[in-house]
Amino acid sequence: MLSTAHHADVVIVGAGVAGLSAAHHLTSAGLSVVVLEDAPDVGGRMATDHLDGFRLDRVGQLLNTSYPELTRTPGLEELALRPFSPGVLVHGGGRRVRTGATGSTRGALTMARALASAPRSLDQARLGAQLARLAATPVPRLLARPERAARTALAGRGLPGRTVTGFLRPLLASLLCDPELTTSSRIADLTLRGFARGRLCVPAGGAAELPRRLAATLPAGTVLTGVQVTDVSISGVSTKEHGEFGCRALLLATGARAAAALLPGLRVPDFHPVTVLHHTAPAPPLRDPALLLDADRGGPVAHTTVMSEVDPSRAPRGRVLVTSTVLGTPEELGGALDRRVRGHLKRLYGTGTDDWELLALHHVPEAVPVMRPPHDLRRPVRLLAGLYVCGDHRDTSTVQGALYSGRRAAHAALGDLGVRPAAGTVALEAVAA
Repeated sequence: MLSTAHHADVVIVGAGVAGLSAAHHLTSAGLSVVVLEDAPDVGGRMATDHLDGFRLDRVGQLLNTSYPELTRTPGLEELALRPFSPGVLVHGGGRRVRTGATGSTRGALTMARALASAPRSLDQARLGAQLARLAATPVPRLLARPERAARTALAGRGLPGRTVTGFLRPLLASLLCDPELTTSSRIADLTLRGFARGRLCVPAGGAAELPRRLAATLPAGTVLTGVQVTDVSISGVSTKEHGEFGCRALLLATGARAAAALLPGLRVPDFHPVTVLHHTAPAPPLRDPALLLDADRGGPVAHTTVMSEVDPSRAPRGRVLVTSTVLGTPEELGGALDRRVRGHLKRLYGTGTDDWELLALHHVPEAVPVMRPPHDLRRPVRLLAGLYVCGDHRDTSTVQGALYSGRRAAHAALGDLGVRPAAGTVALEAVAA
C-alpha cells in the first residue's frame, strides 16, 4: 500500500494559478491535496526572472482591479497591485495623449476629446455612453449578444473611425494580446467592461508574486516542484521521480498542450505569441507610471511602460526599467528585433535609445490561448466523475479566467465527492467574468 505521504483526496497536476486556485478551494473545504509541478518553481507563465536586482516578467499579462477572483481567491488577500497612473497614454500623429484614471468614464471622455474628429461633443457622447453601458450591463446579457470577430464588431459600433483606430483598437490589441483583433466580440466586450469598471495594474514585485503567494498560503507540503508526471488516471498518477500518488480525484491544471499529452483527445487551441523586452536606460524616458500604446502601429511594440515608475521594486534603487511587449512571432517581425524595437521606442518616448541596454528578451510562442468566435468561455472542467481539467484554455485567456476555472473545477470535484464548499465561499453563479 502507498504511504499517506503518497496519497491525497485530490491530486492536482500543475502549479500555475489555476491549479493553485483549485487547491485553495479544495483544502478550504477540508480535503487533502497534493499539487505536482514539473518546473522548479510555481506559476507557469506567470514567471519573473531575477537579474542584477531587476525583476523581469517573461510574459507580463496585464491585470485589472475589476477581476473578481483577485479578491475572492484565498491566499490573495495581501497581494499588492500597482496601477498604471494616469492609466494609458496613446501615441498617435506624433504626440502622446493622456487619459484620466484608467477604467473611468471620465478618462475615456478625455481620450475621446483628444482623438475625435469634429464634431467632438458627439464623439464624446458616443464613446462615453458606450463604456457606461458596458460597465452597467450584466455579464449574461453581454454573452447573449451576436458573436463576431472583435474588429468587425468595433466597425459597427457607430463610433468615429479615428476613435476606434486611435483608442479602442490599440487598447484591445494590448489587453487581448491579439494585434488583428480576431478575438470573439463577446470577449472584447467583457474586456472593455472590465476596463470601464477597474484599473489596469501589475502585481508588486513581479508577476510571479501572485502564484508565489497562493502557494505559500497552502498547507505545508501541499506543493511539490520538480516532479515529472508520466501517466494519469482517476485513482492516481505516476511520476518519474517519486513513484505513484494515489487519489480519489485527479485535476489537470497544466497548459493546454501538456494536458492533451496526458489525456489524448483534449483540444489544443491556437495561441497568440508574445515577446517581452526589458531595457535599462540612463534616465526615465517618461515620469508617468502609465501604459503607452501606439495608435499608429508604426513599429513592433504594442505597448510599453517605464516599469520602474509603476513598480519601483522591480529595479535596483536609482536604476530604470523599461518593459515593452511585442505581439507576433520573431519570423513575422523580421530580424534585428531589438534594433527595430529601440527605433520604435525612440519615436514613442521622444528620446534617444542608442545607449539603452537590453537586459532580457523573452519570446513565449504559446503565451495566450486564442479566443476566436465561436468561443465557449465556460468550457467544461468536469470530464467525468473524478477527472477534471482547468486553466485559461477552459475559460477566458486571462489571469481572471485561470483563477475562475480553478474555482469551477474545485466545485465540480467537491460536488462529486459529496463535500460542501467552505463556509463563506461565493457561489459560482455570482462570480462575474
